[in-house]
Amino acid sequence: MTEGRAHFPIEPWSLTEVGIDHDSLAVNESVFALANGHIGMRGTLEEGEPGVVPGTYLNGFFEERPLPYAEAGYGFPEEGQTVVNVTDGKLIRLLVGDSPLDLDYGEIVKHTRTLDLRAGVLKRCTEWRSPNGRTVEVSSTRLVSLTRRAIAAIEYEVRCTDDGGDLYVAIQSDLLANEVVENSGSDDPRAAAALRKPLQSEQHVGRGRHAVLVHQTKTSRLRMAAGMDHEVQTPDSASEDLEVSADLARYTLAARLPAGSRLRMVKYLAYGWSSRRSSAAVRDQVEGALSIAKLAGWDRLVSEQRELLDQHWAQADVVIEGDDELQQAVRVGMFHVLQAGLRAERQPIPAKGLTGPGYDGHTFWDTETYVLPVLTYTAPEAVRDALIWRWSTLDLARARAAELGHEGAAFPWRTIRGEETSGYWPAGTAAFHVNADIADAVARYQAATRDEVFEAQYGVELLVETARLWASLGHFDDGRGFRIDGVTGPDEYTAVVDNNVYTNLMAQRNLREAAAAVGRHPDVGGRLRVTDEELDLWSRAAEAMRIPFDTELGVHMTSEGFTRHQEWDFEGTDPQKYPLLLHFPYFEIYRKQVVKQADLVMALHLRGDHFTHEEKVADFAYYEARTVRDSSLSAAQQAVVAAECGHLELAHDYWGEAALTDLQNLHGNSGHGLHIASLAGGWTVAVAGFGGMRDHDGKLTFAPRLPPRLTGLAFRMVFQGRCLRVRVTQQDVTYRLLDGEDLEIGHHGEVVTVGSEDLVLPVPPAPPVEPVRQPAHCAPRRRGRPATR
Repeated sequence: MTEGRAHFPIEPWSLTEVGIDHDSLAVNESVFALANGHIGMRGTLEEGEPGVVPGTYLNGFFEERPLPYAEAGYGFPEEGQTVVNVTDGKLIRLLVGDSPLDLDYGEIVKHTRTLDLRAGVLKRCTEWRSPNGRTVEVSSTRLVSLTRRAIAAIEYEVRCTDDGGDLYVAIQSDLLANEVVENSGSDDPRAAAALRKPLQSEQHVGRGRHAVLVHQTKTSRLRMAAGMDHEVQTPDSASEDLEVSADLARYTLAARLPAGSRLRMVKYLAYGWSSRRSSAAVRDQVEGALSIAKLAGWDRLVSEQRELLDQHWAQADVVIEGDDELQQAVRVGMFHVLQAGLRAERQPIPAKGLTGPGYDGHTFWDTETYVLPVLTYTAPEAVRDALIWRWSTLDLARARAAELGHEGAAFPWRTIRGEETSGYWPAGTAAFHVNADIADAVARYQAATRDEVFEAQYGVELLVETARLWASLGHFDDGRGFRIDGVTGPDEYTAVVDNNVYTNLMAQRNLREAAAAVGRHPDVGGRLRVTDEELDLWSRAAEAMRIPFDTELGVHMTSEGFTRHQEWDFEGTDPQKYPLLLHFPYFEIYRKQVVKQADLVMALHLRGDHFTHEEKVADFAYYEARTVRDSSLSAAQQAVVAAECGHLELAHDYWGEAALTDLQNLHGNSGHGLHIASLAGGWTVAVAGFGGMRDHDGKLTFAPRLPPRLTGLAFRMVFQGRCLRVRVTQQDVTYRLLDGEDLEIGHHGEVVTVGSEDLVLPVPPAPPVEPVRQPAHCAPRRRGRPATR
């Protein structure tokens, strides 16, 4: 085998792997994953080997498993949920003479794979010399359709490139269920639980070049079907065969290839699942989708994909001048964010999207706080679906709140179907801020779209039930305001605390938004039995919300008493002992001033309307010195606030860390799947960081400034039926509406009106600011700066 370490050229609209690197196989399988929100396929090679995690996933399709406890407690969830690696349709094995194509053997003459961000496909080209001396070129194009939710397809071509005469080859195209996935044995809590043969066969049918397998999970009793069909073009004589069994359907094509000739096969795939429909109904659903896709044909599928992405980039693209690596990373991230949610259609958007099994395929609060804001301004229809999914789980959330002794709805910290599945209370159910995060996403979507139907049917109820939870969780403390005690904020290193500032400020917004929504829809308020007394309680609680402040230090406390905790010994901490959660007991972490991820700093961004500029500068400096970024969620938020405070170069570094999290595997676990929230942060830093965009009270304001290393930044966003383009240079900014009526916005504190003509305004210089420091060994991990851990 001939092999050089793979490398990735910097390209503006694609990501190309040149060569193959066995050490990075799992990470590249995640990076090259294709999905549409319903189907997810990891970027494994068609032949399956070499590979690490050969995942294929259906959004919302999971198996249940018991959650073990050494000591059980009241209110502890009893069942966990784990995403299932479903029937694999990516497999296409090639035999060259009697030698199977395997990049671990023979000689790799050339090998590239390219993720095309405009075409929405994964292309592969391999020239390989087999141990028997024959040389072939294998090319494939893989697509998971963004327009046809149930469909994926692969175009696979084999060309004889040597002059050794006729070449006999065989292609084996499989559907394989209960695929063996090696258990890493990792103690990392971010990894997935192992499932052994989770699928039980119910039906297997085949005819000609067509086969369908139907399976059901053993415990959750969910049913899924996968189907395949083929079109083939052979240059000479060929034979075909189909075999179908419970867990394997295999179409085999044997062909003779004269020198220089080419064999072409298109493999069409369809997937579906249901918790209610019969085996026959799910099979028929897949059969129908497969027939329609084959009738449309490969060229139609490819052109539809390109057309949809052309439309998306026309209203969502970010252009960065002066940092080509970051340009590529931001577009890769935006592509994966779109893939994660576009066709989810009333299913959750998991933390890893559908790119891997990490976190058991669960969705968390970062969907609403990181991912949905990006989609709100680039693909709002996906946000509507995601929030309707949350609404569909309201009965479960109400039941959970009642179980905990509270009113309203308590949404789960982590889940697939809607039940709480976190077995660790301090970093699970105690993080009640997820409920305010959902409310925040509802309010943002409503302000950005003015979707009155959504608000009346779904939004008001989500806002009301979460507001009821806060009114029930908190209490009035005479002379000290409205308190919310015993909760965990975004920082999981500071758990079960009183008056977490982020939680309290987001709850305050939740209470006010709920009251305003009931005012706009009194009929819905009546149906939900909202009383005047309840509205008055929400108003008083919001007005009296307790926000801890250390008058001696002149900074806000992330929670009551935090600034009086013992300092963590960063200088004495071994750089190899990060993340701290894997090397120190939680008791030691919880009682020290060490921050896993942006918490109060995130409040400075999302509730920036509550703070003065001077408070933001002081708070950012204090918490910057104590934040270790053991979470991929941190860098983007630190970048946004750093930019606002005037630390533009630091913000640029954090931007790179957020956008390059997976391309550089900065947290060491990208092989489990991509960090979709961090990738969303690439857009967030561009627009909210250096574009200075804020959407407080449903109005758009901008305060753009660029770091020294950039010469220009441009982005587009949709808002209330308009498409706004913003172009920033070191000297000025140009606003222009590409469609829609005139729009009133804010620019560095001045109200201006943007129309269809360029509006050019000056960019004022950043105010002077004192340098800030990070904990020892925790400087931004990015290009041109030596890694310290």
